[in-house]
Amino acid sequence: MKFELGRCLLNERLIENGKSAEWLAKELLFKPERIFDFIENKRVMPLKIAISIADSIGCDVRTLYELIPEKTNRKM
Repeated sequence: MKFELGRCLLNERLIENGKSAEWLAKELLFKPERIFDFIENKRVMPLKIAISIADSIGCDVRTLYELIPEKTNRKM
């Protein structure tokens, strides 16, 4: 099944884990602006970064975005 990315759920995951965007930026040696760009859907997290973020805050990488099933017409 194909998926489209919906909105970024990073801020929700940070709140659930009692962490801040500033903490995450420091943890991963990023500028805070980069983390805020992900949160505000100005940038899409590359997979490598999403895995690092998920590991840092203790969540599944698939929970960092809304996943919207793509409607496809399959011909068999």
